[in-house]
Amino acid sequence: MTKRNKTARLIMGVLTAAVLLAFAFPFLWMLLASFKTQSQIMSTGQLFAFKPTTHNYASVFEEYDFLGYILNSLVVGLGSTVLALLLGLPAAYAIARHHLHKLGLVILVARIIPGITFLIPWFILFSKIKLVDTYTALILSHMLVGLPFIIWIMISFFEALPKEIEEAGLIDGCTHHQVFMRVILPISGPGVITSSLLSFIFSWNNFMFSIILSGDKTKPLPVAVFNFMSYSEINWGALMAAACVITLPVLVIALLAQRYVVNGLAAGAVKG
Repeated sequence: MTKRNKTARLIMGVLTAAVLLAFAFPFLWMLLASFKTQSQIMSTGQLFAFKPTTHNYASVFEEYDFLGYILNSLVVGLGSTVLALLLGLPAAYAIARHHLHKLGLVILVARIIPGITFLIPWFILFSKIKLVDTYTALILSHMLVGLPFIIWIMISFFEALPKEIEEAGLIDGCTHHQVFMRVILPISGPGVITSSLLSFIFSWNNFMFSIILSGDKTKPLPVAVFNFMSYSEINWGALMAAACVITLPVLVIALLAQRYVVNGLAAGAVKG
């Protein structure tokens, strides 16, 4: 390896470390702050050197019923993701195989439009039919975010699959529906896992729809964080502990499924 190549690799390593540090520092600060008292968090001299406490986590689960909020987020996240998959996978397959690019463009526009545009119509509609503060309203509103995303990921994935696979299934006596269910979906696992995981993460972190359409019975985690904010002060320790509770499940899922996510995005990026 030449001296020039070594210098280039060294510069690239330093730049990579700087970028990783910039992105990782907020998470590190959040984790450290969740084990600090309010005074320790406000003290600039106790960033790393402090006496840890678990009081913030005890407060989160004992005083604020965070287990109930976690259950609400799971129900809404899984419900919206499953419903988006049921509608999005056949739609993506039809768009890919019949080259319905104009329809795909319409779906993309629906994804690009800011979610707040749909917020008032959603609230008026669900208020009229008595669905505010129900899982149904939250699942349908969160699906509005996940469905276009699933469709767009899977369109490129289905277009990359050779048509000969489908033709072989048809020759063996399968209908188009059977080919889709028994042939296409089983080999589309990485794409399905990628799109469903990202859709679930979007739902898990969704705040805007949840703050308007949820109530005491269906309040999810992002909205529950407001419990730690008041007019006079912010309970930073409990807030950071709650943020860690919100982040941990998604982080674990992402780490476990990262291989499938990379394979799914890479497979959908190359057309055969």
